Amino acid sequence: MARIIAIANQKGGVGKTTTSINLSACLAEKNKKVLTVDIDPQGNTTSGLGIDKNNLNNSIYQMMIGECSLEECRIVDQYSNLDLLPSNVNLAGAEIELIGIDHREYILKDHLNKVKDDYDFILIDCPPSLSTLTVNAMTAADTVLVPIQCEFYALEGLTQLLHTINLVKQRLNPTLYIEGVVFTMFDARTNLSLEVVENVKENLNQNIYKTIIPRNVRLAEAPSHGIPINIYDPRSAGAEGYRQLADEVIEKEQNDFEIMVASQEERKPKKRTRRSK
Repeated sequence: MARIIAIANQKGGVGKTTTSINLSACLAEKNKKVLTVDIDPQGNTTSGLGIDKNNLNNSIYQMMIGECSLEECRIVDQYSNLDLLPSNVNLAGAEIELIGIDHREYILKDHLNKVKDDYDFILIDCPPSLSTLTVNAMTAADTVLVPIQCEFYALEGLTQLLHTINLVKQRLNPTLYIEGVVFTMFDARTNLSLEVVENVKENLNQNIYKTIIPRNVRLAEAPSHGIPINIYDPRSAGAEGYRQLADEVIEKEQNDFEIMVASQEERKPKKRTRRSK
């Protein structure tokens, strides 16, 4: 059964889409079956994975308003082990069209539940806003991964995001929790990047991944070619960064599974041994 991770931050330009594309591709490279869900009307994850977002017969928009099924929307094996639910600008209309629909926050969850057993990981690229689409992603997700850019305003808006996550947890998805924070666009040549990392670690009481994604020219070029960084330039610093992040995500998933199994074992009633007369 898949671990569903929403990649979210209401602040734009922090590396959500870059992380969605390249973490998905690096997990797939490690023989994990991955479904990438583009729920951002900008459709940048879709185009970044090599799909012409302007010529889609069906997209996640049609799926969410009930005009097609997940199977009709899904692009299978866009890369080895990597499937995609694509998006384009039409999805912006879903905000209005879903008004008044019962349980609209659960639409994505209901669709993903049908294919959850087919994947190891499902990654959802969220829009840079706290919208109905983002709430759908968080309701469907097991965890939220938060990319933070190494810049002066790194913590701006993060308080509101954490508040939204807590609200979703209280009202819609009681098992939701923060997967972790990952630093992006790190420039080791500047004192600012180092200061931001230390500041966030001191002020944010959340799991912070050891992997820090560097600012990298090849990483910035790859989306314009519609190719993930591990294929576009396998030896680049960006590719190595996302491979290391994929390793951490896999390790965390295994650790959480072991903890869950141990907890279930503890709750099992112990068998009574019969005393010999």
